[in-house]
Amino acid sequence: MQADTDLPPSPIGRPHSLLEDAYALAIGCILIIVGLLFLHAAGLVTGGIAGVALLLSYLLPLPAGVLFTLINIPFFIFAHKVMGARFAVKTVLVNVGIAAFSAATRVSVHVIDVHPAFASVVGGTVIGMGILALARHQAGVGGTGVVTLWLQRRRGWNAGHTQIALDVLILGLAVPVVTGPQLAWSALSAASISLILIAWHRPGRYIGH
Repeated sequence: MQADTDLPPSPIGRPHSLLEDAYALAIGCILIIVGLLFLHAAGLVTGGIAGVALLLSYLLPLPAGVLFTLINIPFFIFAHKVMGARFAVKTVLVNVGIAAFSAATRVSVHVIDVHPAFASVVGGTVIGMGILALARHQAGVGGTGVVTLWLQRRRGWNAGHTQIALDVLILGLAVPVVTGPQLAWSALSAASISLILIAWHRPGRYIGH
């Protein structure tokens, strides 16, 4: 029997390569844009900075992805201060990527019809997976995501639970803009995002390098 000391070292704890980080950031951006596309087609909002961007996209003639990046500008400074320069730079790159992919989808993808149930569950889940991919490579989408990740690092608060509390506030702002059924489906989309973080982004588990 091979001794434990002869086993190869565990890959956990090894830093991600630059190529791995770049690939993860691109995948995260794509997943978030796909989720926003479904939600916007169904006239829904959601939690987090994505929800604020969607809400404003119904009031302003700009794509949700572009608004997503513009709203995040003040949070870049916060990210640099509390999460470090590396995290802040990656977050800026993520937002540039989201804006670029959003502009590309506007001229290349058109969702004609989507049931709000599908949009809320699938759109929210896809966005959650995109955020998770970014978080595991020391990046974020900015906004409330930076706040929840910072609180998880500093206080050990579960990112998903904290995000739910913030989402309730954001969904409250959507009351004058969306209908009752749309608000209910929007709440389900926000829950879908948070459940991803609750399940797979817990303190003490893999949080990336």
